[in-house]
Amino acid sequence: MAIQVSQAYAQDGWFRRFVQKTISDTTGEGKSSFRVYPTLGYAPETSVEVGLSSLLLFQAKGDTLNRLSEVAAFTFVTLEGQYGIWLDNAIYGDKDKWFFLGRTRFQRFPLLYYGIGHTTPEAEPALIDANYLLFRQRVLRRIRPNFFIGPEVDYQQLYNAKFKQPEGHFYDEPKGSQGTLNIGLGAAVVYDNRHNVLNVRKGLFGELSFLKYNRSLASDYNFQGFNLDVRSSHPLTRRNVLAWQIYGNFFTGNVPFNQMALMGGEMIMRGYYYGRYRDKNMLATQVEHRWLPFGFSKRFGGAVFAGAAVVGPKIGSLTPARARLSGGVGLRYLLFPKKDIFLRLDVGFTKDGPGFYLFTGEAF
Repeated sequence: MAIQVSQAYAQDGWFRRFVQKTISDTTGEGKSSFRVYPTLGYAPETSVEVGLSSLLLFQAKGDTLNRLSEVAAFTFVTLEGQYGIWLDNAIYGDKDKWFFLGRTRFQRFPLLYYGIGHTTPEAEPALIDANYLLFRQRVLRRIRPNFFIGPEVDYQQLYNAKFKQPEGHFYDEPKGSQGTLNIGLGAAVVYDNRHNVLNVRKGLFGELSFLKYNRSLASDYNFQGFNLDVRSSHPLTRRNVLAWQIYGNFFTGNVPFNQMALMGGEMIMRGYYYGRYRDKNMLATQVEHRWLPFGFSKRFGGAVFAGAAVVGPKIGSLTPARARLSGGVGLRYLLFPKKDIFLRLDVGFTKDGPGFYLFTGEAF
């Protein structure tokens, strides 16, 4: 979502008790924690949006030596009749024997289409109104300390799709704009020594994965791709963290428009609409400085961040001269003190204007 703003205004009576229970971290060490809280948002493509978010935090067998696992869910509905359910999981087994990393999406939501490539028209985008279903899961087995490997599956379906041209401009309809279903099978190799995936104060995460989509697997298109994600966090002081990320998607074959490398969103290149620029290949990087929390506060912190990304039809076309830039600032609120989890409100600035994001946990 472009904007999500949590409603947590304490009032007398039951509502105040509900809010206090929602934001208070009263669980003991090693105990699971579950929170549900309402959200209110606005975006140009959705009008007013209301939703409900939930977050489950736990450690396998209640052992504080095990890593903190998280399952986050978000459901929303808008005044335009759009709706959706999101689910993200990062679940570690006892002593890291298994690692389940994935996301699920179902939504009826408009997709703005600006074209393909690093230069797209300044005209109004086309609108692809469709149902969208995504299921992507890695089932990883630890083979050495902090080192995991395992199979990966990716199911993506766009259906009941309608491509709507804007007034005064005509777009060539891309592959998949009338609906598409693709199933990818592959494998992922992951190095991960983080202890808290939602707020990494020190640690390294690196993933290299390969997925192949083939008509023999009931896919509409034949294509394949590599995905690269490297994240590193470095404590400067007890409260200060410097983090950086390198992220890349590299596809070949007949790639449908919705599964191309997409620039923008709440994770990287904040401020750009997710998919504002798209192509078969993308390379992006970002750096962020976090105060968790500020020295003068027990609950409030902040962040500054900057990023650059480039898309292109071939790896050789990913040159610095074609890169787009973004940057921004953020406010943090310590939502779960005993588990060191912050609520983040980020404002990203780009040449297209600002974008606002409110989520539980850091962007990367």
